[in-house]
Amino acid sequence: MEEWIISFVEFLKQFGYLGIMIALTFEFVPAEIVLPLAGYWVFEGDMSYWLVVLAGTIGGTFGPLTLYALGRYGGRPFLVKYGKYMFIKEAQINKADAFFMKYGAIVAFTGRFVPGVRTLISIPCGMAKMNVWVFSIYTFIAMFPITALYVYLGVQLGPRWKDVGGLADQYLLPTAIILVVLIVLYVMWNKRAVIFKRTTK
Repeated sequence: MEEWIISFVEFLKQFGYLGIMIALTFEFVPAEIVLPLAGYWVFEGDMSYWLVVLAGTIGGTFGPLTLYALGRYGGRPFLVKYGKYMFIKEAQINKADAFFMKYGAIVAFTGRFVPGVRTLISIPCGMAKMNVWVFSIYTFIAMFPITALYVYLGVQLGPRWKDVGGLADQYLLPTAIILVVLIVLYVMWNKRAVIFKRTTK
């Protein structure tokens, strides 16, 4: 299966950065393969690092929207019955659902950094009818550093780009924690600024 996916992604290379975006809109095509491979193309001098990151982030935002739509308009019964045809197992749905119930809407962001959850976290977001714009913004913000990391490691490892997957997972969760802390600090700072303005009027 992996070799078939690699062949498919290499076929899409002829479309340049658009090909990377297209590859990532198919959720059965793992970003863990597409992005390090694209990093290898950067290593070879065929593409620009930042344009690959941009294309990967956009594609990585559109892709989850398909699972979001399945969750929102198909619901659990549809996914349990037909998910196997899309490589979705009920156990995976349950795991993503439990993660969503525990952490709430912010999982549209943080869930992207958690192995075993990152792909299917879109489904419970859809089933909960989370605002699609909020979902898309959270997904985009999460996908940018993830994409940058995978592509960077692909560039650094070059011909050994297939080794990126296990290496990247070591950095993803700490990155999520740092980003969440920064977001919380930003929100708190804004609230403090608003309160200060009100008290000084």
